[in-house]
Amino acid sequence: MDQTKKEKRYGRLYQQIKELIEKSSNNPYSNMATINAVLYHKMDYFFWTGFYLLQEGRLQVGPYQGPLACIDLEKDTGVCWAAINRNETVVVPDIHKFPGHIACDSRSNSEIVVPLRNREGKITGVLDVDSKELNSFDETDAKWLEKIMQLVYPQRQ
Repeated sequence: MDQTKKEKRYGRLYQQIKELIEKSSNNPYSNMATINAVLYHKMDYFFWTGFYLLQEGRLQVGPYQGPLACIDLEKDTGVCWAAINRNETVVVPDIHKFPGHIACDSRSNSEIVVPLRNREGKITGVLDVDSKELNSFDETDAKWLEKIMQLVYPQRQ
C-alpha cells in the first residue's frame, strides 16, 4: 500500500475507533477488542492483531483477532518483550532474523509491536501486529498505531 493511501486509511480508522470508544466504552478491554476488530478487518496486510498484557510479571495474551496465539511469552524473549524493555515501538521487517523471536504461527514474516501505556504512562502491555509478508510495517504504521494505543485508556474529561 502506498504511503498516501496508508495515511488516509489510518486517519479514517483512527476516527472510527475514537468515535466508537467515546460514545459507549468505559472499559479498556472493550477498547482493545474494538481496536483489534477494526484493524484486523480493515488493514489487508494485518495477519494477526492483538494485545499481550503484563500480569504479575508475565506477558500473556489478551484480546486478539486471527489464528490461535501463544498464551504466555517467555520473559525477555521476542519482539513483544523487546518493545517493553526498550520502552519503544519495534518494527521488524523479517522476524526470522530477529534474535529470540517467538514463532506462534509460522506464517508470520514481519511484525510491529507498540507499547500500551495506562493513563499514568506506565507500560501495561503491547499491541502486536503480524503480517504474512516481509517488510509490511514502517514509520507510518508506527505513528498511527501509537496514536491508536492512546485510545485504550482515554484521558478522562
